[in-house]
Amino acid sequence: MGWEHVSTGDVLRAARRAGTELGRKAQAFMDSGELVPDSVILDLVRDHLKGVPPEAGILLDGFPRTTAQAEGLESVLEAVSRRVDRVVVFQASDDELVKRLAGRRSCPECGAVFNVHFTPSSVEGKCDRCEGKLVQRADDEAETVRRRLVVYGEQTEPLIEWYRRSGARVVPVDAGAPVDEVHKAFRKAVER
Repeated sequence: MGWEHVSTGDVLRAARRAGTELGRKAQAFMDSGELVPDSVILDLVRDHLKGVPPEAGILLDGFPRTTAQAEGLESVLEAVSRRVDRVVVFQASDDELVKRLAGRRSCPECGAVFNVHFTPSSVEGKCDRCEGKLVQRADDEAETVRRRLVVYGEQTEPLIEWYRRSGARVVPVDAGAPVDEVHKAFRKAVER
């Protein structure tokens, strides 16, 4: 669609690799096992958005996750003359989400992603693209995913109503449907 895809995880990893001041600051928190504070994440998003042409659409992926982050994001977006006009909420059962995330395997060498249930590699444990060893991220283990779902319910789910009250259009998408249907529903949800 020609939009800028902004995943805070990707922005954070890029800043760390580039050795920027914000990347080093974030790395210090991560090395000590702490979450990167909202202020650092918001500064990373602000810096990234400064480089996006004003006519380009922006898709924020996985951010914000808390009301505090959403409030901070509002001021970041104001500074670059933007606003959230739409929120797409992908909905699926907890069991489906655990299966999808706990089944995910990725290749640290080339970044390819597979799923043991839906899109397995040709040779178990081996990347089809570069033949690297596939790994399961620690945060994709089933028990961790279940804990993340509890945190989602407590901290992230309230954002849906927060955005409704702020005037953003909230569009639910049935993420339990087949991939092509989810893709079509998503594209329809973000059409201008």
